[in-house]
Amino acid sequence: MFWTITILLYVLLAFGIVAKLLINGMRPSKSLAWLLAIFTIPIGGILLYLMVGRNRRKNKLFTLKDDFTKNLPEPPRSKPTENVKQHRNLVNLIYGSCGYPLTCNNSVEILRDGKATFDCIFNALETAKDHIHIQYYIFEDGELAERFFKILETKRKEGVSIRVMYDSVGSFSLDESYKKRLNTIGVEVGQFLPFRLGKFISSLNYRNHRKIVIIDNIIGFTGGINVSDKYLKEDTEIGSWQDTHMKIEGDAVNLLNRIFLTDWYLATEKEVKIPSNTLKKEIQHKIPLQIVPSGPDDDFAVMEQVYFKIINNAKDYLYIVNPYIIPNHAILQSLQTAALSGVDVRLLISATTDYKMVDWCVRSYFESYLKSGIKVHLHPDAFIHSKIMVSDDKIASIGTANLDNRSLQQNYETNAIIYHEALSIQVKEQFLKDCESAIRLSDFDAYHKRSKRKKLLEGAAKLLSPML
Repeated sequence: MFWTITILLYVLLAFGIVAKLLINGMRPSKSLAWLLAIFTIPIGGILLYLMVGRNRRKNKLFTLKDDFTKNLPEPPRSKPTENVKQHRNLVNLIYGSCGYPLTCNNSVEILRDGKATFDCIFNALETAKDHIHIQYYIFEDGELAERFFKILETKRKEGVSIRVMYDSVGSFSLDESYKKRLNTIGVEVGQFLPFRLGKFISSLNYRNHRKIVIIDNIIGFTGGINVSDKYLKEDTEIGSWQDTHMKIEGDAVNLLNRIFLTDWYLATEKEVKIPSNTLKKEIQHKIPLQIVPSGPDDDFAVMEQVYFKIINNAKDYLYIVNPYIIPNHAILQSLQTAALSGVDVRLLISATTDYKMVDWCVRSYFESYLKSGIKVHLHPDAFIHSKIMVSDDKIASIGTANLDNRSLQQNYETNAIIYHEALSIQVKEQFLKDCESAIRLSDFDAYHKRSKRKKLLEGAAKLLSPML
């Protein structure tokens, strides 16, 4: 009798999920894959769906976000310069998808690797007068964390209000004593989607992958670098970590702060109202840029749309640096279409990643790239963690979003789109310099003849690409 009731309940739950799949309108291939998992893997199929298969755009868990953002003032929109008008469709796409406008009154400094980035961040923190906002996916104990603590302790004594937020999964190793020390000196600490009974299954797969630092609404930082000593010390297995970050001054900083305050409200349910500051000095080099936030509770897959649009708009060249290029069908088709149309498409990837399964999955697409004329460069001496896309000496994207399903569909991410020739050329030249020390895969026939063992491992890993 017990087992009969259990089986009946399981079947009813399974059919309930089937109905939900049909109502939510997932892609047919994806729906069929979940149906197969649910009915062939007892219990495990349903648990897997609840953790990674639910459509957050149809089932918003964070109604708090809508409640908070509708009370925020509409961010001001800059009038496009002549150089930006050629990108008006992309500018409109971003604004239409997430409501974040073009800003033109900005200065931008591109920072490379950990030491230069953190030296710049710590120098900027020393200037704080009113508030400091810090948000990282990974915040680990170590030398960098201690340097942060000492500066924050000093600024708190000066009366600066400080808020620090981290992702509960990315920063899982952060010692509780460090958090208590922050609280002791008066720093407010927020944890994004902590492990809690009842919400564990529904939220485990949705992480906050952003890296943002705000000083007084005047200086902002974002990019790919986390608070981890691996950026200062070479990893014995994969070498030094190479990454790219940005220092921004100007109107765009208000938008970075808007992202932080929204996430802070989601994490703590505390509303913080900080007036927009007017810079005391005029920005000399007015860089047009657009901040792009994306997350699983948005109405559209914003970051996927932006990457897709940049790829399709490329006329001369498209260069991509990214550690985890695991494209979905739309992104893969757009990359292949660009290459087959005569666009110089190049990918710079590490020869090995920090996760073996991900490494196999990334490599499973190489054959498709080479067949369509996409050039693949493998860097042997460092782990490339930058997330960069640059095209035609006109536009560059730098931020936190990888080219995989997790970043495009499941994580909270932030990129900055720069509409500026000189900075785009700077990014391009660094890309070409890095490619000089990389190994280029160019022979499709030779790569196709790799061992069956490698093909088997890559094929198996590819099956898991929606979850990687």
